[in-house]
Amino acid sequence: MSETHSHSHKVTAAALFVTLGIIYGDIGTSPLYVMRAIIGDGIINRQLILGALSCIFWTLTIQTTLKYVFLTLQADNHGEGGIFALYTLVSGTKRNQWLIYPAMLGGALLLADGFITPPISVSSAIEGLQILDNFKDLNVVPIVIGILTALFFIQQFGTKMVGNFFGPVMFTWFTMLAVLGIINLSNDWSVLWAFSPHYALDLLVNYPDGFWVLGAVFLCTTGAEGIYSDLGHCGKQNIRITWGFVKIALILNYFGQGAWLLSREGQTLYKSPFYGVMPEWFLPFGITVATCAAIVASQALISGSFTLINEAMRLNLWPKVRINYPTEIMGQLYIPSVNLILWLGCISIVFIFGSSEHMEAAYGLAIITTMIMTTILLLFYLKKKHYSLYFIVGLGTLLTISEGAFFVANMSKFVKGGYVMILIAFAIAFVMWVMHSVRNIKDQYNEFVNLKDYLQQLGDLSKDESLPKYASHLVYLTGGKTDYEVENKIIYSIFQKQPKRADIYWFIHVNTDPTPYKMEYKVNIMKQDDVIRIDFNLGFRIAPRINIFLRKAIQDLVANNEVNIVSRYPSLRKYNITGDFRFVVLDKFLSNDNDEMPFLKKVVLNFYFLLRKLSLSEEQAYGLDTSQVTVEKVPLIVKYPKDIQLKRVDSFE
Repeated sequence: MSETHSHSHKVTAAALFVTLGIIYGDIGTSPLYVMRAIIGDGIINRQLILGALSCIFWTLTIQTTLKYVFLTLQADNHGEGGIFALYTLVSGTKRNQWLIYPAMLGGALLLADGFITPPISVSSAIEGLQILDNFKDLNVVPIVIGILTALFFIQQFGTKMVGNFFGPVMFTWFTMLAVLGIINLSNDWSVLWAFSPHYALDLLVNYPDGFWVLGAVFLCTTGAEGIYSDLGHCGKQNIRITWGFVKIALILNYFGQGAWLLSREGQTLYKSPFYGVMPEWFLPFGITVATCAAIVASQALISGSFTLINEAMRLNLWPKVRINYPTEIMGQLYIPSVNLILWLGCISIVFIFGSSEHMEAAYGLAIITTMIMTTILLLFYLKKKHYSLYFIVGLGTLLTISEGAFFVANMSKFVKGGYVMILIAFAIAFVMWVMHSVRNIKDQYNEFVNLKDYLQQLGDLSKDESLPKYASHLVYLTGGKTDYEVENKIIYSIFQKQPKRADIYWFIHVNTDPTPYKMEYKVNIMKQDDVIRIDFNLGFRIAPRINIFLRKAIQDLVANNEVNIVSRYPSLRKYNITGDFRFVVLDKFLSNDNDEMPFLKKVVLNFYFLLRKLSLSEEQAYGLDTSQVTVEKVPLIVKYPKDIQLKRVDSFE
């Protein structure tokens, strides 16, 4: 694999088709429910319709086109996007380390979005069946649950075959949106006046409670964050070109729905405007295409959640969990635990809210908060890239006003169901915060020594035949960041806990690199044929499968005659048999010797060790063969007891 994994992505017809299938599922299915959410149970009103359409157009222009398609896509991390990729681009200095917090919050909110986007998309599509005469009383909940269950079930097999249909499905979908919109514009051509921002301002200022309509308007851009997250799959040029087609299709459909609504001014909305613009004979086909598009949108959210958790693990923001690679497609992975949690969450959302109309009340608050977090990181990125201060301040002011307004408007949804998504996001963010905090605690209390001071002792121990050989090759994973830095616990393990004689001592360090797909290693032969250190530099999207990587590195060393791994037992050496390898993993536990630990730190550590019990062990997380691993328990001591009041009393009888 190349160092940069650049994802240059040439602009071709095939690439544009793939982009349509991957990028726009979420934002592309928003016409299913946006106009219905805007009208609600009220009377169809001309001022409301024109004002809402104007808000939709300018939201898609400012929030989606300007911020994401043109600006945020510039912040590509060697071709990769997403909030964690953006964080790694701006976190290089100590002064910017605090930016991990908006990154964590944004990531948690994005994951929370994965609990509601599949249910609301699929429900909105399937509810179209209730318009048909034969299905007016149909209970769609079992159908929605069945579709979602099937979708989550197939994740374990990979989505290569399904993915081949994404492009054609979404092309058909957007073409259908555009055609239906054009046909319905003839209902009332005056709807085109909504392109003027005057109508948006009129809605916000003069229409009763017009400001709060922004909570529903915002649903038109909820998939914008996904455009950036999926950058690595398609490339920015393919996204920018296809966005032109997608935006035109969306605007035409929204305005077509608006014209249909204006032709019914003064009435109460009796069915979804999305299905209202369809001729009756077309409904079965329209419902089928809408359902397929909703499945594509759901798949994109599920795959994105897997990628997000994988990145969080590599950045030490999530407990180590099992990752499977069901296909050979680059970047495609499957995380069973996340799949199960998402499935349970989506099914719960369906049962809690029942219909897509009720889900709309909970939808949007988490996403607008994510967008605000992305804006914070983006402004720091633009500053790092030396954009004009006037441009940064101007952009920051524009986005603060627009996103601030959307945030306030969406806060009205909190008591209507938005609190459900915020609670989910809070739980995810809390896990990330605990993992990050414990990492800092470990770094603070880990004691490191200079391995140079022990090279001679290691060499002597290796040749001490009075001790039984523990292993031919003894491998330790170390967090020491410099060549000769290792934990004091490792030295204790080798010399004191149980003297471990080996032919060669290997020290392995894994560094997470901000380059997404970097796969490099460097070797430091500290003492020839006795002590060797290998540093693996792996991108934050590369799983640390150390067994495989170490084997490859050793093969290179042997080929270059830099090391001899043949067993030193005479009976094996004469047959050129490779010596055995054994890994020693130091597994920390919270020591009982800690004294007067601060309450918050104690809560964090206890919760962390609970998470450890529920997650993969260190050896599993690093892909080590468990038959070759010894796990040694070592205490994590944060604070030793002081001034122990212990007296010696000798008694003579």
